[in-house]
Amino acid sequence: MHLSSICSFLLAFINCFFFKVFCLESEFSLKGDYLLGGLFALHEVQHAEPFSTPEAIECFRYTFSKSGYQMLQVMRFAVEEINNSTNLLPNVSLGYEIFDHCSDTKNFPSIFNFISKNGSIKPKEKLNNYQPKLIALTGPYGSTRTITIAPLITMDLIPLVNYGASSYTLSNKLQYPSFVRTIPSNKNLIEMIIHIIRWFGWNWVAFLGSQDDYSEDGLRIFNKYISNTGICLAYQEALGQQANYSQTLKKIDMLKINVIVVFAVPPYARKIIKAAIANDIRDKVWIASETWAMNQQLPTEPGIGKIGTVIGITERLLSLPGFDKFIYKDRRKINGYSTESNVQSKNKTCNQVRDYCPLLTAEEIINENPSFSFAIYAAIYTIAHALHKVLECDMNECHKNITVKPYMLLEQMKKLDFPLNGHQVKYDDNGDPTVSFSVVLWNTETNPPRFDMVGTYETYPEITFNINNTLLHWHNNGSVPFSNCSVECKEGFSREPNRYHSCCFLCKKCPRNSYVNYSWNPYTCSPCLESEWSDEGSTACKTRTVVYLEFTEIHSITVMFSATCLIILLIAIFCLFAYNFNTPVVKSAGGSMCFLMLTCLIMSTISVFFFFGNPTSVHCLLRNVVFAFFFTVFLSCMAVRSFQIVCIFKMAAKFPNMHSLWVKHNGQWLFVGFFSIIHLISCVLWMTVSTPIPSRDSLTFKDQIILSCEMGNTVTLSVVVFIGWFLGFLCLLFSYMGRDLPKNYNEAKSITFSLILYNVSWIVYFTAYLILKSKYVQLVNAMTQLSSIYGILFSYFIPKCYVIIFQPQKNTAAYFQTSIQNYTQTISRI
Repeated sequence: MHLSSICSFLLAFINCFFFKVFCLESEFSLKGDYLLGGLFALHEVQHAEPFSTPEAIECFRYTFSKSGYQMLQVMRFAVEEINNSTNLLPNVSLGYEIFDHCSDTKNFPSIFNFISKNGSIKPKEKLNNYQPKLIALTGPYGSTRTITIAPLITMDLIPLVNYGASSYTLSNKLQYPSFVRTIPSNKNLIEMIIHIIRWFGWNWVAFLGSQDDYSEDGLRIFNKYISNTGICLAYQEALGQQANYSQTLKKIDMLKINVIVVFAVPPYARKIIKAAIANDIRDKVWIASETWAMNQQLPTEPGIGKIGTVIGITERLLSLPGFDKFIYKDRRKINGYSTESNVQSKNKTCNQVRDYCPLLTAEEIINENPSFSFAIYAAIYTIAHALHKVLECDMNECHKNITVKPYMLLEQMKKLDFPLNGHQVKYDDNGDPTVSFSVVLWNTETNPPRFDMVGTYETYPEITFNINNTLLHWHNNGSVPFSNCSVECKEGFSREPNRYHSCCFLCKKCPRNSYVNYSWNPYTCSPCLESEWSDEGSTACKTRTVVYLEFTEIHSITVMFSATCLIILLIAIFCLFAYNFNTPVVKSAGGSMCFLMLTCLIMSTISVFFFFGNPTSVHCLLRNVVFAFFFTVFLSCMAVRSFQIVCIFKMAAKFPNMHSLWVKHNGQWLFVGFFSIIHLISCVLWMTVSTPIPSRDSLTFKDQIILSCEMGNTVTLSVVVFIGWFLGFLCLLFSYMGRDLPKNYNEAKSITFSLILYNVSWIVYFTAYLILKSKYVQLVNAMTQLSSIYGILFSYFIPKCYVIIFQPQKNTAAYFQTSIQNYTQTISRI
């Protein structure tokens, strides 16, 4: 039995391969100088039963396809138009051989017919010696069918100019060197779909396809291209013939996915849409790939309007002038020979039977799906233009003496760039054309349904994409349907992942001094720079204002003027004391030690000027360390001066030996020198361990950066402050002990007043430092230093200057001697 089946297959193959067509001037064949091949799916095989033996398929036994028949007519029209042209291929005629290609794997007899030479196929030693019966081929429709037959065609470098295979795999020139197509690849189609999804702000989509190269290729590219777009593929499935379409659609509905990309060939797309109608799937957005975007039957299905909005992607619908006239003329001719159709059909080569074709009216053919009409038209013209180049044609004739090899046409196709019905036809290095897509909206409310063009996508001469939103009539009360896993966060809220998909998230308000950048990273509240600030819930940072005590401020001018006056007064007193150095008042004030005291006060006052302007390391050092050192030396002088007065009047009599040692060894200078050295060491440690440096306070005010100086290490600073305060305490102590001394020597009140003012000033400053957080803290610091010096000046030095200038009679030795005698008498009476 198997032997008889094999014999039957061989007889069928021989009949298909070698039998000559009875009527060459038919829809399937035409004589010409150069022969073109055509493969069109005139029948659709939906449930092909597997054969137990090798057997060629007979397409006419399956469902007839109007769309496939229209495609065949477009090729015939293009060939006739070229043959009638006087300038493209003058004195050259094109012929064709067309087959019904309805199966992925059982149509090889037609392919063998194409690549044969004189009815036989022989091994080829050299490609340039090989001359098959045709020079180029167009078709078949579908990626899987094309990938199946392409190796047989391309191994001989026969140009396979395809109108209906969009798999991106075919762009690989190492595998398919002679493949050229007139429709964009899946890569371009997926890019277009992503453009549409992003245009409407959707990110929660499903992708349904079929189990073939077309859908698998599209799904792979879709997954790759959405990686950085914010789109989440919530559900994906490749459906087979026996798949549970209802269950798939219910899963999608349960996941609240409202945008469904149906990237499938027409038979599977029909199953999906019909299942959606049957299962009452409502209010979805269906994005149709170009294979079924202009399907004529689905828009007429009862209940199609309930499933939602259908948006299709198709090539730009370019008209073919003269095609309608060609069809009407051809129908009249066929009707005239309709009685002969049955006879002719029995004498055709395998898969060239057209039993149902004469039953179609011209209107049915013209109104059929025009999606691929221009692609077929462009494919035939591509071959013709390449042949024009090979034959070195001019306006009058072509050089027919040139032997045309298929690979010669292929070489010229790569260089083509010609206009065709207002569209530029050209190919890239992969044999892919320029992209020209249209977005169509299914208008199912009209009778018959319409396909309204609502958008375009072009890549030549530049990339442009646009959709006219006003032309879209959504099923959702006119508003754009929502298809996102989560509602978009409000401004200033970052996304917090919730579940596996990045499109599912919770919203978290960004804290102060941070912001969320939706274009860069919507999942993170990025911190602002130190020089910036922001409120809660911000999308950008603002620049902080940098503030410091400027020289031009009225407060700064006032303090600097006061400091200048103080320095002038101190220098004047210095000069006055120097002029009256030998007078009792100057000697009672400290003698030569007065000049050290005045110098220290002058240096302390100079440090005030470094509180203004943009602080630098030098400013920080001079404003704090210089004042601390020189004012402490001054306090040591004041302390030793107070002690010396007490020592003269009270301790000299009780402890004469100690007094003599103090006078003999210049105890006052030893005291001042000791504390000066101790304080100098502490200041050096303060600067070494942690030098006062400029600081930028960005915490106190949200919109400001306060430039000031850090005080340095707390421990070393405490030592420096302690020494100063300890000497101040000694001054107060010794002043209190000498409160009953002679009036000329009694400086307790003045020293006590000046030191109380000194302590109060610094207590006010440290309180302000802890409470007041602004640039004016530094102003308070400068004023504190000035008030300390002014207090000493007016309580200690000015009274003595007054006596020297205005009461010279009191600045005599006799006056001072009288005061001492009176004090001694008083003490003796006590």
